[in-house]
Amino acid sequence: MPLGIDKSDFLQEKNKKLERDLRTKDERIVALETENAMLYLKLAQMRSSLQCSREEVSGLQSQYDSETKFRQNVIESALKFKQELESIKRKLAALQRVAVDLPIQFQNDIKHANSVVQRHRHLFVSQTSSLSTMQEQLSQLQGSLQDITEQHAKEKKRRQELHNVLMELRGNIRVHCRVRPLMDFDCGGEDTKMLGSSGTKSEVVVHYMDDENVCVRTTKHNKVFEYERVYSPDESQEFVFDEVQPMMTSLLDGYNICIMAYGQTGSGKTHTMLGSHKNEDYHLRMEPHKDEGVIPRAARELFRLISEKPEGTISVEVSVVEIYNNDIRDLLSGDPSAKHDVITGADGSLSIPTLTSSPRTIELRKQLVQKKVDKIQDVMSFVQYGLRMRRESATMVHEHSSRSHLVVTLTVNSQAPNFLSKPATPSPAPDDYPGSLIPYAVRAALLANIALAPAGGRDRRGRSLSLMTTASFESPPQSPIVPSTPAVIRTKLQLVDLAGSECVGMSGVTGVALREASNINKSLSALADVLGALAEHRPHVPYRNSRLTHFLQDSIGGDAKLLVLLCVAPAQRYITETTQCLGFGQRARQVQRGPTKRRLPSSAEKVGGFGKASFR
Repeated sequence: MPLGIDKSDFLQEKNKKLERDLRTKDERIVALETENAMLYLKLAQMRSSLQCSREEVSGLQSQYDSETKFRQNVIESALKFKQELESIKRKLAALQRVAVDLPIQFQNDIKHANSVVQRHRHLFVSQTSSLSTMQEQLSQLQGSLQDITEQHAKEKKRRQELHNVLMELRGNIRVHCRVRPLMDFDCGGEDTKMLGSSGTKSEVVVHYMDDENVCVRTTKHNKVFEYERVYSPDESQEFVFDEVQPMMTSLLDGYNICIMAYGQTGSGKTHTMLGSHKNEDYHLRMEPHKDEGVIPRAARELFRLISEKPEGTISVEVSVVEIYNNDIRDLLSGDPSAKHDVITGADGSLSIPTLTSSPRTIELRKQLVQKKVDKIQDVMSFVQYGLRMRRESATMVHEHSSRSHLVVTLTVNSQAPNFLSKPATPSPAPDDYPGSLIPYAVRAALLANIALAPAGGRDRRGRSLSLMTTASFESPPQSPIVPSTPAVIRTKLQLVDLAGSECVGMSGVTGVALREASNINKSLSALADVLGALAEHRPHVPYRNSRLTHFLQDSIGGDAKLLVLLCVAPAQRYITETTQCLGFGQRARQVQRGPTKRRLPSSAEKVGGFGKASFR
């Protein structure tokens, strides 16, 4: 280093220069950083613009593709339209050719139509006269048909009347048959949607044919059964009773009446006799209900007929009895489980002395004690009381299966004419005059019975009618006039709802119910045996084989007009029981019991000690 140079000044200058350079570089760095930031910002903008450009290009590409596809479709449509246009042109050319030929064809058709019209006009003119003739003939035929129809209806009604008269003279049992409609329980466990279908348990095999015939059709055979009346499943309770109603008049005319419902369990017997199970009161109301059965309708009709008679001349008693396990039980007594016996009186009549009847003192409900039965409500109150005591249980066949036979008896006490009055204190008669107490009217009735009987005939107790004639028609000696008491004619209306016969395997009963079913079937079998013996005129009729037949002996044996209502189910599963029931009805129709005897007052019935049956 040269001498004399101050180093500190040199360094200071150099230091300042370096500081200036450093500041310049710092400023340059700041400027570059600023420029770099701006470049980054511009780069971001360029990227954003690039993204937008790419999206725009993508959209343009999609639009181009769509336009290209549309153009392709337009080209294809244009080709198709061109083909259709060419087809239309061809058709148009064909139509033009047809249009050229149409006037000629039209002229030909007009000519043909004119010829056809002309031909038909001539035909119409030729047939006009015959048509008027045919109209006259048709009018005459319609008039003849109407006359024949009216004559047929009259003859049919007359035939039924004559048939009824013939049956009364023969003493035949009238048999009606009612076919009930199908019910859901007829399926027997099968689907209810298949109700009545062919090949199922509920297939209909019992068919209503007309008002006198019913047909049982199976794969093996077809059987037709004929009865006095057959009711279809559609016929109402009222319609059924309309056929029974005339018997009510006979009751007040002095004849005993018995109406019984017979059939298997679940066939509609209780519904026919009482009404629907849906109403526990069996529709007890002032006005008749459409579901009322024979019992309430018969009681209603009886009191209607009584209202037409002089007041106080007729009284009515009611008793309700069930035959359960071959025991007779009074359902109106204080002890319904008490057993009763049928007693044969000295005159041969049957009675149950221990039976409760309505006019007596009955310890039931307070409103029924010593109350006169003079209207339908009184009768049905007793019947309802008895029904609550009646044995009933559910089986696999029927939900409300009756386990006993029900017998509702309406006893009518009618005041007899004065000439049949019974002396209060009979005047003594000579010992050698057996007919001194026989009034003239009774002798006349006896004469009528003897005139109908064969020579040397006997009465129902085996006595010779010739002896009775001798005893009855000798002239009586004079006797002093004594005061008389009014004579009474007692007739009875028995309404029987039999328990249904049942197949134990089908009903599924066990224990007590099995014993009940056994007794029911035995009693019904005994009833069939009795009818068989009567039909075959056997010397011995087994009435005493069952309490049922013994209790109904008067009605079955000929002392009453008897109507049997057969109730049958139409389903295939009951075919055996149905056939047996219809066969029972056929056997019942064959019974000829002789003319039904008219009831006479007790004063006339007991004259001379003769049997009761001899004077009816």
